[in-house]
Amino acid sequence: MKPLLNFIQKFEPKKENKVAHTLYDAVFTFAFAPNETTHGGTHIKDGMDLKRLMVHVVIALQFCYIFGSWNIGHQHFLALGEHTGLLDALHLKFFYGIMKLLPLFIVANVVGLGIEIWYAAKRGHSVEEGYLVTGALIPLIMPPDLPLWILVVAIAFAVIIGKEAFGGTGMNIWNIALLTRVFIFFAYPTTISGDEVWISGIEKIDASYFGAAYGWVYGLADGLFGALGWSTFGDGGKAVIDGYTGATPLALAYQGGWDAVTAQYSVSSMIWGTIPGSIGETSKIMVVLGMVFLMITRVADWRIIVSLIFGAAFMGMVLNAWGATPFMDVPWYHHFTIGSLLFAAAFMATDPVTAAATGTGKWIYGFMIGVLGVIIRVMNPAYPEGWMLAILFMNMFAPLLDHYVLEANVSRRARRAAAKA
Repeated sequence: MKPLLNFIQKFEPKKENKVAHTLYDAVFTFAFAPNETTHGGTHIKDGMDLKRLMVHVVIALQFCYIFGSWNIGHQHFLALGEHTGLLDALHLKFFYGIMKLLPLFIVANVVGLGIEIWYAAKRGHSVEEGYLVTGALIPLIMPPDLPLWILVVAIAFAVIIGKEAFGGTGMNIWNIALLTRVFIFFAYPTTISGDEVWISGIEKIDASYFGAAYGWVYGLADGLFGALGWSTFGDGGKAVIDGYTGATPLALAYQGGWDAVTAQYSVSSMIWGTIPGSIGETSKIMVVLGMVFLMITRVADWRIIVSLIFGAAFMGMVLNAWGATPFMDVPWYHHFTIGSLLFAAAFMATDPVTAAATGTGKWIYGFMIGVLGVIIRVMNPAYPEGWMLAILFMNMFAPLLDHYVLEANVSRRARRAAAKA
């Protein structure tokens, strides 16, 4: 490592060039700092810093990235009636999915980190590490064909107004990834809601016909795949099969309850994630693997995750007992198999900056997200999912929860001291 360290240090720009030096510092500290372990009687025995903490979250998200890449392609070919088996044409499905996911990932990180580097240079600070997770989360909560210019505008809004205006990482009130999504939802709702946005590569021509087209990149890939004797993008027809719909289980649940959901999707397909939806949230198996990894490494606080699950289950049971609408009759335990409940619990609600910081506050914070999320998803016809709004709402109240928890602790200790006096 020493020769590599010396080599990279040769390229360090002068500090007078603020933007270039800030960019260099971000890359250098990501690769090499910290480089020591603690010694003595402390309980900390490694060189963990905020960058390393954020990298753990990015690693946990790779389960969702791998599956999401495949599912983008799988849903695309299902709509065309081609390669409908789960293991059919894996090379085409992964290639197609990566080609859709990669631009979202590049734009999310280049735009967001570019803004953060500019602000850090102006302030004379190092680049904050929080965006490592934000840049990895944003592509996973988007539809695969979201116009990139819309993503640019949304990220700029979320980072500048929602983060830098408050002072940067550690000072923001709201989760930046969710703020990006909520901006798109309210500013450009047709690009992130409805039945058609979740299936990639489908261009609507009229009410009964869809067409799909591939670009030159896929033509180059066909040359390689064809030389290997594999199936190619040029094989088969390009019209969506008659009667195909990209409706998500949540949309079906609102329209006709659990019977409408199971008429189109099996429970196993919803658990494994072979359904339309946001890129990273469909596979509950992959989300749970990431969740377990974060809890084992203690990067995510298990109290928030567990309390959120209890809150969602509680409200699901209450609505089951009420039963006023078809969606209310969806069994409470199936709220965990449809939508992004588990993804929100693992990767969104546990954001250490915007969540409650006290132990008791975390229990209340997670429980209320679970309750509010189910209420919004079941009772809001315009938005049959609730976790984005529930988490952003509770982000605002997290400091208040911590304040009252601390005040209660102070009062209890004061009474205890007075009683002993």
